[in-house]
Amino acid sequence: QVQLVESGGGLVQPGGSLRLSCAASGRLVSISTMGWYRQAPGKQREFVAQILSGGFTNYAGSVRGRFTMSRDNAKNMVYLQMNLLKPEDTAVYYCAMNSYWGQGTQVTVSS
Repeated sequence: QVQLVESGGGLVQPGGSLRLSCAASGRLVSISTMGWYRQAPGKQREFVAQILSGGFTNYAGSVRGRFTMSRDNAKNMVYLQMNLLKPEDTAVYYCAMNSYWGQGTQVTVSS
């Protein structure tokens, strides 16, 4: 059984930064690809970033250059550093591994 718990969301002004964390528990976490997704009100859930077990990362075009995903395999943690946040980044952000999802954390970018 895999459990994913996100934290770090909140309210931030445009141009600000937030760091999301995802605590993962369960088998094979350290060798699995981990992902961040987001869902804005009235929109479908969309891919944000992913990181392979060896650290290779891939980003959606809308966040590339502003967001950085990292992982600490020893702690079974993944992170999403979000800089230069825009109002359109407002969404519930979800951590994912294979078919497992966390409960999400709200990010609101507003002045």
